[in-house]
Amino acid sequence: MKTKAEIIIVGGGIIGCATAYYLAKKGLTDIIVLEGSANIGNGGSSRNGGGVRQSGRDPRELPMVMWGIQNLWPGLSEALGVDTEYTQKGNLRLGKTEDHLKILQGLTDRAVACGLDVRMIDGGEVRQINPYLSEEVIGASWCPTDGHANPLTTTLGYYTRARAMGVTFITGAPVTALRTVGGALRQVITPDAVYEGDKVLVASGYDSRRITASVGIDTPMLPLKMECLVTEAQPLMFEQMLGTAEADFYGHQSHHGSFVFGGSTGMEDCAKDDGTPISTSIGGSCTCRGIMKYFPALSQAKIVRTWAGWIDHCADGVPVLGPVTEIPGLYLACAFTGHGFGIGPAAAYTLAEMLMEETTTIDTAAFAYDRFQAKI
Repeated sequence: MKTKAEIIIVGGGIIGCATAYYLAKKGLTDIIVLEGSANIGNGGSSRNGGGVRQSGRDPRELPMVMWGIQNLWPGLSEALGVDTEYTQKGNLRLGKTEDHLKILQGLTDRAVACGLDVRMIDGGEVRQINPYLSEEVIGASWCPTDGHANPLTTTLGYYTRARAMGVTFITGAPVTALRTVGGALRQVITPDAVYEGDKVLVASGYDSRRITASVGIDTPMLPLKMECLVTEAQPLMFEQMLGTAEADFYGHQSHHGSFVFGGSTGMEDCAKDDGTPISTSIGGSCTCRGIMKYFPALSQAKIVRTWAGWIDHCADGVPVLGPVTEIPGLYLACAFTGHGFGIGPAAAYTLAEMLMEETTTIDTAAFAYDRFQAKI
């Protein structure tokens, strides 16, 4: 079994798989990707709502996600040889109260200042775009270049393409610790082997915190539970991605007709004793009540399945990307705060540039690990 490579990537989600793919495209295939579970994309990469959006984001993220939507997402299905189901039909971020509209106006103003095409619309125009929404919606922000995609096919597309290009993937290899040699990070420890590389990228969601703690590195983030549900297939109703002012409800209709909806339920702290997130009947019922208020036409739709997963919520709401100056050879890609899928291709492209020690296409200063250091 191969245990040495130029680059070791810890985490087989969209970030790890896509970074391996973009490195391979640059000609570097001496890479080992370690996935702790038995399945690629087993974490947040397969447990998310599929949003590919710019609206509603922190302005620090906007340049990166806007670049990705302009340059990567439109050709991704062709590049990966899979149907990512990428649909660019806009995003309605909904408001039901005047306070909601104030939140949306602030988000819109900050996005416009970054060059994004997004504007506020009233309830009448909302229902012109999506006539299925109830009268409770009195306004929204509208971004016509937002969209959604299929997290499963996208993540697996990156995996299969990178593997075909020569990248080594090893599943069932949970990382227990990192180890430095001569002051630089060199080794990645699993129960069955010690892997050695010139550079190590840790892209393991919230688990990144435990892994990097073994070399004294800590990213300020907390796990937040997310619950989603999928309905039975319905006739085509709308193609937009949906969100809300308070980010407590989101969803879209997939290509085959099922709806994928998620939301905050007040039950996010419920989990198994071993830390495994579970979907609860109370949580599902809460989301369903929200669906019926927004979309009365779906009140009789049957739920096919539900799931839950962890969001690696960063203290300041944006991810940590890039090298850690205190530990030469260590790179981080974590704390995406529930925004990791849509920004994933652009973030991975940027990480590949960093690992190749190239000048990055996008300015990454806002994502540096050292932003959390005390200022003296």
